[in-house]
Amino acid sequence: MLGEYILNISFEPNFVHLTVLVQISDIHIGSLYDALVFDKIVQEVNSMKPDAIIVTGDITDEGILPQFELARIELQRLNCRELIVLPGNHDYRHTGYLLFKKFFPTSQIYDMGDVVLMTLHTARPDRDEGEVGYRQLLWMEKAIEKFEGQQKKIIIAMHHHLIGIPDTGTDKIIILDAGDTLRVCLDSHVDLVLCGHKHRPWVWNLGSLQIAYAGTASSSRFRGFFQNTYNIIDIKKNNLSVKLKIVGGKSFPLSDLVSKYKPFLNT
Repeated sequence: MLGEYILNISFEPNFVHLTVLVQISDIHIGSLYDALVFDKIVQEVNSMKPDAIIVTGDITDEGILPQFELARIELQRLNCRELIVLPGNHDYRHTGYLLFKKFFPTSQIYDMGDVVLMTLHTARPDRDEGEVGYRQLLWMEKAIEKFEGQQKKIIIAMHHHLIGIPDTGTDKIIILDAGDTLRVCLDSHVDLVLCGHKHRPWVWNLGSLQIAYAGTASSSRFRGFFQNTYNIIDIKKNNLSVKLKIVGGKSFPLSDLVSKYKPFLNT
């Protein structure tokens, strides 16, 4: 009787899958690179066992061969299913756009079950400002359409920032076609855009769209937030959250940084 009872028990699975992504940006291997800080990042990130690590550009400071060689060695120390590396404007200097393709060949779509990550290349050779371009935007629209109705979170990663950020000075090096890019993101119901470039952690909320900016992971070129940081993105069921992680320190919701922001005013 007891065996019969046990066989008839139905177990309901309580397990809910959690997808963890890590965004690292603006490593700037070169004169301002801090190797000890990056050692700590490797230790912290590998202990999380993330599903993917997204490096949103400026892995080198000058786009030259020795910097790319060291960048590949350093990034190979990170353990995850998908290591996604995007170019930044510093990587495309001094014909670095040719070297980047050699050292970091990447795809543009990563389907990770409940999350789809798409990358946009905004860097242009020997230019500081960024541009997505009509062809990439058209490609993005068509690519997102294929996942319509699948209840997947759509994340777009790029280097340059879409909207100006406090404490970062001029916005002359924003994405030149930021308006068109924002329109496509909103019309295509993108959930999150990940940007780097300005070395200033921040987040903007435009309805259901979040635009999250990463600080500099391992350089001393700070703007407004004077610690090395990276972002952690957790996706659980229909919930998506972005946390700021101070290297060697605490983590907290990136939105807290915005809500507690107090500008420096000259009075």
